[in-house]
Amino acid sequence: MPIGGRSHIRIARPSRDLAAAERFWINGLGLSVIWRHDGSDAPGEHALLMVGWPDADWHLELVHDAHEPVEPRPTEEDLLVVYLEEQVPEDLVARLEEHGGKRVTSPNPYWNEWGVTVEDPDGYRLVLCARGWSNS
Repeated sequence: MPIGGRSHIRIARPSRDLAAAERFWINGLGLSVIWRHDGSDAPGEHALLMVGWPDADWHLELVHDAHEPVEPRPTEEDLLVVYLEEQVPEDLVARLEEHGGKRVTSPNPYWNEWGVTVEDPDGYRLVLCARGWSNS
């Protein structure tokens, strides 16, 4: 298949704590575990957690190397935006907070007007946007 709009995308990020990340993304947002590898005690091996919606053309890969951990270095502009096309449910935001998320104000007023921004346990930002996506 040539590269294009239906090409699958993997967003890979380091994580301090895969169990905390799993609680946020699975129990909080409602993604599914697509695949996991618990790693081993051998140097060079790392634990891996892939999460997403099974029918989506993307997934999030979270990695942790116990022997040589990489510290996450998110900025306030490292965003994963989910377009809901409806008001952001307060119970969803509450569930994300209950599972390790932290509601934050965005430096971009657009996201404050049209959505809710929540930091995951590693400090990366998830924006739940009330608008729909349109590339036109």
